[in-house]
Amino acid sequence: MAHLRLHRALRAAPAVGTVGTAVSPGYGQHGARGHGLHGSAGCLRLALPQHAGGPRSFTSVPRRAAEAASISISISTIDPPAPRPNPINQHPQKPLRTAALGRRGLRRTSREHLGQYHVAAVKMADPEPHARLAQRVPAGAWDSHMHIVDPANYALGPTAAYHPSTFTLSQALAFEASVGIRNIVLVQPSIYGVDNACMLDALRELGPQRGRAVVQFDPATTSPALLREWHQLGVRGVRLNIQSNAREIDAQELSLQLHQYADAVRELDWVVQVYVPMPLIALLEPIVPTLNVRFCIDHIGHPVLKDQSSSDPYDLPGFSSLVRLLQGGLTYLKLSAPYRISQVPGYGDVEPIARELIKLVGGTRIVFATDWPHTRFEGLDIRPWMETVMDWCADDGVLLQRLFTGNAEDLWDVTRA
Repeated sequence: MAHLRLHRALRAAPAVGTVGTAVSPGYGQHGARGHGLHGSAGCLRLALPQHAGGPRSFTSVPRRAAEAASISISISTIDPPAPRPNPINQHPQKPLRTAALGRRGLRRTSREHLGQYHVAAVKMADPEPHARLAQRVPAGAWDSHMHIVDPANYALGPTAAYHPSTFTLSQALAFEASVGIRNIVLVQPSIYGVDNACMLDALRELGPQRGRAVVQFDPATTSPALLREWHQLGVRGVRLNIQSNAREIDAQELSLQLHQYADAVRELDWVVQVYVPMPLIALLEPIVPTLNVRFCIDHIGHPVLKDQSSSDPYDLPGFSSLVRLLQGGLTYLKLSAPYRISQVPGYGDVEPIARELIKLVGGTRIVFATDWPHTRFEGLDIRPWMETVMDWCADDGVLLQRLFTGNAEDLWDVTRA
């Protein structure tokens, strides 16, 4: 519930014409959507924000009220009821300084702008700018990469590079529900090393009907029996994380480690997943076809965009190798975490890369993921990125379904309903 209090200081002067200020939470004073306060010769009229499926509604109060009248108006920002007159409280008030609600709070404006009418906005809630997002997400969608972290109850690994806040399964499910996603893939974060307890406990609670997981383990010390136990829980992959751990690795060591993982999980038909900077994908190109398993690359291949002057993705080291791997039929890519890559606000430098990949293999080899809770970027809002990805699909409902649902079902061994 957002509250506006309009304080009117009436004098002997006649009523003025149309005066007021548009108060638009999150859009500034003259935003395209929001609350409008309009004056006329006989009344003050309050324009409520337009809601889906209904016209803009208005409520009026008499302009010529008692001397120095104060008018209190409450506005529901979520499907308000039918307009009704607002009570007029007969409590004299001293005129307040004029103010208008801008994007960052109260902003002073001139007396001349509002004439005799003074508007004080008291903490107006931001209307949900992505209210339709959950409706746009295809049915049965999967978030193919997110994390559960709980350092208060599960000790971090000795080599953890950062200490995150706690983000539980219940918090994860609340977020996913808010964006229209029911199914999730839990990915072991680097901070827990090969101790998968936190993630596996969350997977047990979630269940294999709507959950999958990607673990980390030492192939030299992990038994096939344990892998089969994890498989029953819903584990379908193992992750090699080079990027987050800032490791240096050559082609020979990379090939050895990947073959060890592939040999360990091939019988279970698991995915071998890697997080590497894009230049290293050139080393992966000759290795992946020899693994004989499904392969997945994290976070758009993590192109290195710093000091990159060209907007042509094919000028990026490793991009052409990535394209060939994706077209080869064994490799998938996660469309996720642009904020870990981009060097500009709005991720504009990531767009030509992502759109080229979607154009080439979006219908078969790319899976969408939120990377919630955005470790090291906590508090980030991923919803604008989700909207952008869906806008790229335009009216291609098949492509949208494949990015969010179909490709993930193929990758994570999900039986279609």
